[in-house]
Amino acid sequence: MKKYKYNINNLDCANCAREIEEQLNKNKNFKNAVVNFNTKKISYTSEKEYTIKELNDIIKKIEPDAFISEEEIKIKKQYHLKVLIIAIIILLLGYFLQIPKYLKITMYLISYTLLLYRTTINAIKLLIKSKTINENALITISSLGALLIGEVNEGAMVITLYTIGKLLEEKAINNSRKSIKDLIDIKQPIANKKENNQIISIPVEQIKINDLLVVKKGEKIPVDSIVIKGTTLLDTSALTGESELVEIKEQDQVLSGSINQGKIIEIKAQKIFEDSTVAKILELLESATDKKTKTETTISKISKIYTPTVIILALLVIFLLPLFQIPFQESIYRGLTFLVISCPCAIAISVPLSYFTGIGVSSKNGILVKGSNYLDNLSNTKNIIFDKTGTLTNATFEVTEIKVLDKNYTKEQIIDILVKGESLSNHPIATSIIKLKKDKINNKDIKNFQEIEGKGITFELNNKKIAIGNKKLCNCEEETTLHLNIDNKHIASITINDGIKQEAKKTIEDLKKLNIKTYMFTGDKKQIALEIGKKLDIDEIKYEMLPTDKFENYEKVAKNQEITIFVGDGINDAPVLKRSDIGISMGNIGTDSAIEASDIVIMKDDLEKIPLAINISKYTKHIIKQNLIFAITVKLSILLLSIFGLANMWFAVFADTGVTLLTIINTLRIIKKYQKN
Repeated sequence: MKKYKYNINNLDCANCAREIEEQLNKNKNFKNAVVNFNTKKISYTSEKEYTIKELNDIIKKIEPDAFISEEEIKIKKQYHLKVLIIAIIILLLGYFLQIPKYLKITMYLISYTLLLYRTTINAIKLLIKSKTINENALITISSLGALLIGEVNEGAMVITLYTIGKLLEEKAINNSRKSIKDLIDIKQPIANKKENNQIISIPVEQIKINDLLVVKKGEKIPVDSIVIKGTTLLDTSALTGESELVEIKEQDQVLSGSINQGKIIEIKAQKIFEDSTVAKILELLESATDKKTKTETTISKISKIYTPTVIILALLVIFLLPLFQIPFQESIYRGLTFLVISCPCAIAISVPLSYFTGIGVSSKNGILVKGSNYLDNLSNTKNIIFDKTGTLTNATFEVTEIKVLDKNYTKEQIIDILVKGESLSNHPIATSIIKLKKDKINNKDIKNFQEIEGKGITFELNNKKIAIGNKKLCNCEEETTLHLNIDNKHIASITINDGIKQEAKKTIEDLKKLNIKTYMFTGDKKQIALEIGKKLDIDEIKYEMLPTDKFENYEKVAKNQEITIFVGDGINDAPVLKRSDIGISMGNIGTDSAIEASDIVIMKDDLEKIPLAINISKYTKHIIKQNLIFAITVKLSILLLSIFGLANMWFAVFADTGVTLLTIINTLRIIKKYQKN
């Protein structure tokens, strides 16, 4: 099975996107088909490799106007305003001029033909190819029905307002897509490559590793690189959400998507574009709304039965109202009004577009959310578990005390043993111990070195067995960070502290205001863990834990099916990050391991982004709720009013395209509320 992804063009109806997705998944040759209306992308897995032509033959049977392409294509809308205006003028002349009846009818037919030809052709194509009735068929039936019962202006008005509404709706959707695209537009399309002392412009996709690139003021770093010439200030806000400029110099690493706000610099490419930070982030954001929430799934199910239900109701209205002394012509008119309201676009579009907007806004604030389902679940969070080191604390360890317990060893000798052993480890604590000695470290006399996960290290030095680690490894009871054992004798205890992050306390306070219970899981010693937990006012603290302990204790916290977040560094905590309802990693500006391991990445290690993400989630769901209540209320109200003859087709068109427009506009409030200045 291979995954394929293409652009899908000329698709301006969320319900049509749902129909294409549904029909593809019914085809045995397609698996996991997703049509993302927000990003205009279609993806699927298949054992068979289809050509673009073969795919379009399949798609057009479902939606005649839509087509697939490898590159994004800008479509000029095929509704022609000139034709629309001419048709309306002919209609009005036929209605108001005192001319013979046959001329009036002729002018009406010409006007209706101009107004309906495209809609009718699409309806017939779809009916013949896939036996499906969509909004094109419903509008055609309603308009022609109104003409046949003598409501000439009403029928013309339906298709006219429908066409204008579709134009406005498409413009609103494209504007909202553009607004979100601007939020996450972190790609530099063209790079300046230095070759033979000349600078040539090339697409970023053509950059190769070790290519020399020139980045001018105002340009984005095209791929992850190293600075080889010059100093400047970088705006990393597109990655981190932070507006403060970062000073960089020669030999510094720079990430793609950062904007050069200072002098010209020369950089050497370390990755090709598809492997760079910006490409990974864009791919994640683009596919984020592929993962649908329960709300979206429910709305999708409702949409499938909504239209046929309203059609059945329309038929009942037509044939039952005459039993209550309502003229048959009037009952037909009321039934046709039902048909105009029967397209569920406003309901179908408001939910995914809102989640897409929420994800885009989160990205702009340095919060990378991998799916609509994770954004949705954030608002329901009941528990949040923090790893300590690198999450609540800075992970910049410092040795604060070395307590010598054996008079046969001096402090300098103990430091020498510690430094030699820890020089072979990559653990952050090892780094702090290595700093104790400024001279060059000679560890060639170390033998049988072993690193024991969650406990420490063992090795042999001068025929002596050395153990450096926790009290379990060193078999002692003293409560401190590390112990040194030589030949099973406790020689020294080492105290190492790491500082609490400046924003940690406020983050915990903000989470408690949101009625979220806080936990801290750490492998650190009891005394240190309790001290940090008390300073931060964390509800429950678990200490001296191995990675497996964290996993098992997570299960206990989440046992009541409550949404539980785990926040870690994305490396040591990968198992529990993957198991958790929502795994949040402190991304350190987008490290590969953090992006891979978690569901949400805080692109700069700023804990305050977590309550912000939860608030964005809550506001997004608030907007969704508003849109759904408004759309459903208006549609049901006009359906009921039309039964009693109190709503005409003007109201019905508003319930279709008008409501869709208003829900789109309301969704953009998410951007306004959380956009960064």
